[in-house]
Amino acid sequence: MTHSGGIVKPKTKRSKRFLQSREPKLIEGLKTSMIIKGGNTSETVSQALKDVYALKKPNAVLYKKKNMVRPFEDSTALEFFSKKTDCSLFLFGSHNKKRPNNLVFGRMFDFHVLDMFELGIEKFVSLRDVKKDKCPEGTKPLLVFAGELFETDREHQRLRNLLTDFFCGPRVSAVRLAGLEHVLHFTAVEGKIYMRSYKVLLKKSGCRTPRIELENMGPSFDFVMRRSHMASDDLYKTAHRQPKGVKPKKKKNISHDTFGTKFGRLHMQKQNLDKLQTRKMKGLKKRRGEDTAETPAAKAPRTDE
Repeated sequence: MTHSGGIVKPKTKRSKRFLQSREPKLIEGLKTSMIIKGGNTSETVSQALKDVYALKKPNAVLYKKKNMVRPFEDSTALEFFSKKTDCSLFLFGSHNKKRPNNLVFGRMFDFHVLDMFELGIEKFVSLRDVKKDKCPEGTKPLLVFAGELFETDREHQRLRNLLTDFFCGPRVSAVRLAGLEHVLHFTAVEGKIYMRSYKVLLKKSGCRTPRIELENMGPSFDFVMRRSHMASDDLYKTAHRQPKGVKPKKKKNISHDTFGTKFGRLHMQKQNLDKLQTRKMKGLKKRRGEDTAETPAAKAPRTDE
């Protein structure tokens, strides 16, 4: 590739395809996550990063070497890694005396940090500690958020949006019942956030709809909120802006209800129902002589003289 006036020009077809894959698109592809290990990590943090990577595969990049990065002080290294691997989501793990067992969830916009949240691990159960069957790689999870804080507190609302962006998986047009195999449950209670991972088991129920049971398969976390960096309202609004080509054209007199049922409204002129042509049936058609039979002549009153 050659640089001329700030514009990168490809020399080979391979570099041309690479630049085309990095160009902005109307409908972006699946978001990729980078999982980075800090300069100082504990065994808990290292195993937690591996477990999250196992849930995110194959849409994740794991950095096995240590990186001296401080996201809240200087995010240039994270922005460099994001541009290099074309990742818009990141998870950073570190450990020190002041903030032990630390995980930082964050996301990028235009290869710059949009928002990030620092969560401390108080209790952790890894995948290898739970001796149960696991979900296949690349399974799209079902996300459940419970707790009043996710609805009322602005910081927890933004965290819920970030976790949804991080764990949502690929976009699908339809869902089949047998494909719902993995559930991620987040609960916010008393300043703590509990993350649980379950496998869905479909049992026989004696009818067409199966009976559903949830089996803990790990990992499970007990988080506590520490630091946060949230984007301004203007930048957050800009990051959610959609191009005109993506927005569907609004059709007149068509609406949908909460279940997706389509309703249409028709505008018609006022009709004269007296001249309405109805369907003719042979059974209702009058025959000859029926008028005289149905209406016999009135008999003269009898008088006795």
